[in-house]
Amino acid sequence: MRFLIVEDDAVLRDVLSRSLSEAGHRVDAAATCAEAESFWTLQPYDAVVLDLNLPDGSGLSALRNARRRGDATPVLVLTARNRTEERIAGLDAGADDYVGKPFELSEVEARLRALVRRSQGGKDRVEVGQLALDRSMRRFFIGDMPLDLPAREFEVLWELASKPGRVVSKRLLSDKLSSFDDALGDNALEAFISRLRRKLQGSGATIRTLRGLGYLLEVEA
Repeated sequence: MRFLIVEDDAVLRDVLSRSLSEAGHRVDAAATCAEAESFWTLQPYDAVVLDLNLPDGSGLSALRNARRRGDATPVLVLTARNRTEERIAGLDAGADDYVGKPFELSEVEARLRALVRRSQGGKDRVEVGQLALDRSMRRFFIGDMPLDLPAREFEVLWELASKPGRVVSKRLLSDKLSSFDDALGDNALEAFISRLRRKLQGSGATIRTLRGLGYLLEVEA
């Protein structure tokens, strides 16, 4: 999954980014409203962690702007402004959840997983043939055997398994899996898909290419 962290406290921003990165996620970080809006308009995210007290204004302004342009990305507001009326203001502005400081990293990560799961209409466990994705464990299995994958292959299969039977465009996969200074090109993406197809042989699941549209994960015919 890919997250945007918007937090002006450099130490807290780094701790959150490192924790989520070590859990296998891709993370971008911003310290101001302007930086947040720049990231948010250019890059699709699975969820945004948003502080309210930012040097150039309130994080709520970035949130309201995102909602006005039709962006439905789940947003977890993370702030010391934790009074009831402030929580209501955040939720009314379009936030999906609200955690006050101080907080436990494990709780933030769990709430992010729940937000993404709800936004994708998914369950904790997704099964396609004998292939299973356990979202809570962030593991794939074929039958009872773990399927261990390199990071990029894992991320590609995660995106496809999050929408089984539905087409995922090459553009979305590239945007989700690229860094701003390390774009994932079509050739690299096709190489990951090819390797995943080989590893899924015999699982009852396969990745189908729809020319000009993208890829979908489905039960093998």
